[in-house]
Amino acid sequence: MALRDSHVTLAHGGGGKAMRDLIEEVFTSLFQPPGMEDQARLTSAALAAPGARLALTTDSFVVTPLEFPGGDIGKLAICGTVNDLAVGGAEPLWLSAAFIIEEGTEIALLRRIAATMADEARAAGVRIVTGDTKVVERGAADGLFITTTGVGVIPPGRELSAAAIRPGDRLLVNGGLGDHGATILAARGDLALSTDLQSDCAALGHLMAAVLKAAPGARAARDATRGGVAAVLNEMAEASGVGLVIEEEALPLRAEVVGLCEILGLDPLYLANEGRLVVVVPEAEAEAALGAMRACPEGAGAVAIGRAVADHPGQVRMTTRFGGSRIVDMLVGEQLPRIC
Repeated sequence: MALRDSHVTLAHGGGGKAMRDLIEEVFTSLFQPPGMEDQARLTSAALAAPGARLALTTDSFVVTPLEFPGGDIGKLAICGTVNDLAVGGAEPLWLSAAFIIEEGTEIALLRRIAATMADEARAAGVRIVTGDTKVVERGAADGLFITTTGVGVIPPGRELSAAAIRPGDRLLVNGGLGDHGATILAARGDLALSTDLQSDCAALGHLMAAVLKAAPGARAARDATRGGVAAVLNEMAEASGVGLVIEEEALPLRAEVVGLCEILGLDPLYLANEGRLVVVVPEAEAEAALGAMRACPEGAGAVAIGRAVADHPGQVRMTTRFGGSRIVDMLVGEQLPRIC
């Protein structure tokens, strides 16, 4: 083993032997990219189908703490990028990963995060094919930032778009809401809160493929990350020009999440999720889509939470437990910073 340092130094970003050792022993030994050129050269039989399209997404990940119950920043990076491709109807295939590492970061921590990324990529059926590392001075990066770019293929004839939502369509989610945001808040330790919560962080490519097979008429899907389910629903209502109604009684919320939000004055609808998506399907396909979700580990808690309506176009409303109605608006500001 050539890498003997316990912490990252500026030399590990200098382009010499120290940098090569860091990249080879911490990253490429696990990711096993095809070749070591300055670019990945990609081929797939899926691209040969007439009408197939490439899908491309990119995202940067920042979270405090870097490791938390149920995951770490590496798991967030893989799952978040896979999910952004999957909800657009693409089959995720390839990822790039770029790391900005703060001087003084423990190399053992980097090894754990890289191992998580390799495991998650393998489980999701994607390959990390290229990447980059940069080292910045102490205090300039809060430990570690990761940027991932994903490439997938959308099969011919598949077109998911929020603009396609119609009155009568059903709104489905694949499990409990707000777990990631609540977990990160508790993990920071600032409020001396003790919970058994774990992040819902998960790659949803396999689940989304099952939904599309069971409900080929699916209109749209979004993963409910920053801004939570409330943000996703408002984006869908605005893009489609229809109204959306959700039922408070139907929302899958853990008692721990509700309790934490009550203590801190937060609304769980705005808490980030990293393994939850909202899928809109025609009424006739709702039960088939729910069945497909529930057959996947990541969708065991799938439920219908509401429907699209012709009333109040572009607006999201919630029917409360007491029979009243309230507007669910976009979040103003940020409930929790540095969360994904």
